[in-house]
Parts: sequence; C-alpha cells; structure tokens
Amino acid sequence: MAKKKPFVLRLDPELLSAVEKWAADEFRSTNGQMEWIVNKALKETGRLKKNRKNEE
Repeated sequence: MAKKKPFVLRLDPELLSAVEKWAADEFRSTNGQMEWIVNKALKETGRLKKNRKNEE
C-alpha cells in the first residue's frame, strides 16, 4: 500500500455535510470519498495517469 500524507482540509459545513451524505450513500468513509473525488477529478483533467494501482 502506498504511503499516505495527512493534511488538514477546511470545508464549508454545508459542503462537508453533502460529502458525508454522498460517502454514506456509497458505503465509504468521508476521507475515502474525498480521496475518490480528488482522484477522479485529476484523472478527468489529465493530471494523473489512469493506470495507477488501486484504481476504483
């Protein structure tokens, strides 16, 4: 498993609530959902190679 670097992310409470609900709907943790969202956005904009390990 790749090493992960922790960091603080400040979000508007309404935005965080929406992400938490989305995460629950997809049976993910909030952190896992945020990671999935960022990963997807990076791939879609061509800023991340699509053949990474542990793709979802």
